[in-house]
Amino acid sequence: MSSMAKMIRLLQINWIFIRFGLDEIMMVFPLFRPIRVWFYLLPWNWFSRRNNSTPLTVRIRLALEHLGPVFIKFGQTLSTRRDLLPSGVADELEKLQDQVPPFSGHHAQAVVEKALHKPIDQLFRRFDIQPLASASVAQVHAAALLDGREVVVKVLRSGIAKKIQRDVDVLAWLADMAQRWWSEGPRLRPRELVEQYRITINNELNLMREAANASQLRRNFAHSEMLYVPEVYWPYCCENVMVIERIYGVPVNDLPRLKEAGVNLKRLSENGVEIFFTQVFKHNFFHADMHPGNIFVSIEDREHPRYIGVDFGIVGSLAEKDQYYLAANFLAFFHNDYRRVARLHVDSAWVPADVRVDEFEGAIRAVCEPIFQRPLNEISFANLLLRLFQIARQFRMEVQPQLFLLQKTLFNIEGLGRQLYPELDLWKTAKPFLEHWMRRQTSWPAIVRRAGKSMPSALEQLPRIPQQLNGMFDEIKQLDTKARERGFLLRQEIRQAQRNIILAILIAALTIAVAIAYTIDF
Repeated sequence: MSSMAKMIRLLQINWIFIRFGLDEIMMVFPLFRPIRVWFYLLPWNWFSRRNNSTPLTVRIRLALEHLGPVFIKFGQTLSTRRDLLPSGVADELEKLQDQVPPFSGHHAQAVVEKALHKPIDQLFRRFDIQPLASASVAQVHAAALLDGREVVVKVLRSGIAKKIQRDVDVLAWLADMAQRWWSEGPRLRPRELVEQYRITINNELNLMREAANASQLRRNFAHSEMLYVPEVYWPYCCENVMVIERIYGVPVNDLPRLKEAGVNLKRLSENGVEIFFTQVFKHNFFHADMHPGNIFVSIEDREHPRYIGVDFGIVGSLAEKDQYYLAANFLAFFHNDYRRVARLHVDSAWVPADVRVDEFEGAIRAVCEPIFQRPLNEISFANLLLRLFQIARQFRMEVQPQLFLLQKTLFNIEGLGRQLYPELDLWKTAKPFLEHWMRRQTSWPAIVRRAGKSMPSALEQLPRIPQQLNGMFDEIKQLDTKARERGFLLRQEIRQAQRNIILAILIAALTIAVAIAYTIDF
């Protein structure tokens, strides 16, 4: 992105900030404080043009909607970071709507024909020009393959990658400024926030990656009665076009229809929780965009309803140490072992080593004890994790970007489960799962399995061991020689110092003798 293009976009952003009365927010940054007085002399502040009756949180949301898809999606991401934002701002950002007008269906058809190198009638028996749905990055059209199978065709918007790259570059520039000049910048790591967001949204721009995600999730749940993932038709997929099986189900947030159909909502909500923990801890590959628009319900078996997932552009995974940290923390909470929670934070280096564990433990207990006095079905798993991060923030805990998607998904899943069945006891479902997972991690088969995974790398290094040992011995010899040389030099310095001392004593004695002789002569 050229400097001129960046400057033009910054001017556009500034104008929208001014329009919604958000330019005053910039004055909070230390970088702009010296010019704060001049800010109030700017022409647009001479008139009472600001709608002061509109709350600041609403103006922030409206500004992001006017700034376009990148800022809308960034706002949606920030809405999950309740440990960083005031609750009012987070609540308002959750209302961000990513709804944009569809582009021409004939243009979509032309994109498909160019990408797949065939006329549309040689690819599909039917291709609906009118789109089924439209979003900021892509839109989907219903179609039928030549053999009659019903599919949906997802088509990327033309030129969207360049627009997204431009705006993410601007976000990165703003994050860099915040990290340099904002006192909370080093701890909150806004650069990493933006970079994590850049990776996420770039993944959405590659439909081959989304198709691969869908294929992996389908394989993970191939024999599951809880979740169905539609089939990907690989011959019709490329970077800007994806063809996937069309599914039919009830939107998960259509409660009246689900109740009318007699669906077992308790089982449906509990299945959602189990699906989440299975993806995070068993498969370590989870659908990270599980909002109601991407989840449907098959009601063929009302007593055993089945989720159907769509839109697999955003997925997540965790390192083994992060999986262990989360599972151990949750189990420590189950047993009210707050010292264990504090110790885990310090051991994982998320909290500085100089933090006193007993003080940290006391802070955790003070916040969590009132929560655990409530019935388990009223305790929010997601809010508990949020409160934990908020407490840790007081003890200089650094933001962990790898947990953003997980936290977002947990909020979605728990909120959805409680919406379906308000009496949902998420703890009852989660505790046995986590205890079983922890036992498996410390069992002998798991230890042997991890050793087996590292064995190929160890065997690959085996032929190099003699050479490495020789190198180590050479280094030891060199160190020994240097030590001896240093010892010799040290002995030389000591001997020289001794000579100097003896010489000084002799000179002093001679001086005294001369003085005495001089006195006797007189």
